[in-house]
Amino acid sequence: MQRNVWYMAISTIVLLVIINNCVYFFITRNMLVDQLDKELQVLGKQIESSVEQTRMGSQMFEDQIGRELRSASIAAKYALNSDVEQVSNGRLTELAKELNIEHITLLKKQDNKDIVLYRSSDPTQLMKSTREWEPWFRIFQELYEMKGISHEWVGMTLPFFWSGPYEVASTDYEKIYKWGYFYDGTTNYMIDPYVDYEVLAKYNQETGLDRLFENLKAANNSILEINIVNPDTFPNDSVTVNKDGSIREHVVQRPVLYGSYQYESSYDEQDVKKAYLNSENVSREEKLGNSHTYKMFIPVEATNDKIAIVDEDGDQMRGYVLVIVSDYSLIQEQLRESIVRVALITIMVTAIMLPIVITVMRYFRRLRDQAVQVAQDTYIEEINALFQSIRSQRHDFINQVQTIHSLTKMKMYDELEKFTEAIAGEIHYVNDFINIGNPTVAALVRSKISQAEGYKIDFVRDVKGVNLHAMAGKTLDINRILGNLIDNAFDEVLKHHEQYRKVILYGREQDGMLYLKVTNYCADANGTIKSPLFAMGFTSKGGEHQGLGLSIVSNLIKQYKGELEVSAVDEHYIEFLVVIPV
Repeated sequence: MQRNVWYMAISTIVLLVIINNCVYFFITRNMLVDQLDKELQVLGKQIESSVEQTRMGSQMFEDQIGRELRSASIAAKYALNSDVEQVSNGRLTELAKELNIEHITLLKKQDNKDIVLYRSSDPTQLMKSTREWEPWFRIFQELYEMKGISHEWVGMTLPFFWSGPYEVASTDYEKIYKWGYFYDGTTNYMIDPYVDYEVLAKYNQETGLDRLFENLKAANNSILEINIVNPDTFPNDSVTVNKDGSIREHVVQRPVLYGSYQYESSYDEQDVKKAYLNSENVSREEKLGNSHTYKMFIPVEATNDKIAIVDEDGDQMRGYVLVIVSDYSLIQEQLRESIVRVALITIMVTAIMLPIVITVMRYFRRLRDQAVQVAQDTYIEEINALFQSIRSQRHDFINQVQTIHSLTKMKMYDELEKFTEAIAGEIHYVNDFINIGNPTVAALVRSKISQAEGYKIDFVRDVKGVNLHAMAGKTLDINRILGNLIDNAFDEVLKHHEQYRKVILYGREQDGMLYLKVTNYCADANGTIKSPLFAMGFTSKGGEHQGLGLSIVSNLIKQYKGELEVSAVDEHYIEFLVVIPV
């Protein structure tokens, strides 16, 4: 039995430690994820601000290139004959070198309203039609009409001039150029100077977004990747299939605008769309290859009027999505370290607490042994008192009979009544011990009889054969149950006049069960049984009563796997029935 108790105690401690560590694990993990999420949001805001500043700087740099292309156009206008037929391709080649630009092309409007590349320093462009170049062809027509550019598209507009963004050349898909187009009506052609991507690429390499992202990754070891995506074209490449079957990519429609895109996921497309359309941050934890990642998708609304990002129809986008990929394994490392620390602390605390628990358990075991010893001593004392009383009654029996006879002969009936009443009380005392069967329970009942006499309570008893041999060590708990029930009944009847102060006690031990029943007067029995009688702290007595008695009774009965029923005998009597296996 003692070994089982130790096993239960150790098992309980181990179970509590496991539950504690599991709860700590989940709470810590959620806390770390929330912390990472907040850090990425703050970092995202910082990156967003830096991105916008860097992107606007790049845009201003492009605009400056556009202004230089306009200056080159004006210089070409004065250097060339106003009639395109009088201008040679060789002259354009010389002029391009003088102006330090890549090429110069002259566009001429045909009778069929087509606009062709009529003269050029680049021979691959000669006599190419622009009719299929949307929206470029529309802008060329507006320049020829000299009414200003009405089409809302990326680029820069100046008097008699428009410059588009860097884009893949329609005549050479391996080249990326920035073109400028100038027409003021003084010539029969449109002047088109352009430069290659090398200048802007060098600028971006030194101060652009790609450099910014690399610096941020180097400064923060938890960041795996940063990129900016076009939410309309992502993740598919935006291309145009020409009539000859050739494919042309578009710089302003590329899905990944800046940064690298190595940590691909099947959820990326839906997360990008959700972040952009709902204007809310979207996060996802996912295992990608050998990396455990935590991605955050942050929608960014452009702060300036025009950005070099368009959708699949060529219409300008209002913003983009910033994607930050973080290393989730760092959280797992922190989590492992925290769990190890908690485990060490738990082991230390357990090592300290275990001796204390053992000491406390031994202390309570000693208290239990002392209680059993007290019950045994009480039993011996009561039995001795019983035997002594029986011997005294037997010794005094003849004297008592003679006294009664004498009092009767002298007709001293008052004295006779007092004398017989004393003898009857002594006989009842002995009978209580004999009938009840258990001296501890009998002593309790006897004390309650004395208490009832003092309170003028009619205390009716019918307790027989309550031996409790199988529960010798638990007699004190039975007395606690019985004592609390009787005290509760006494407290209730004391609220009423003497004529209503009645408590009935019934007790039997039979068929392996102990039956205890306490019935008492109650003004509103039906209403009382509906109250939370057994709830901790509930009391209807007021004053200093703490409402613990019936709660203790209920807990003790559950401990012994017994049953407790409360019922109204009638409207004025309430009954508590206890059934406990013995």
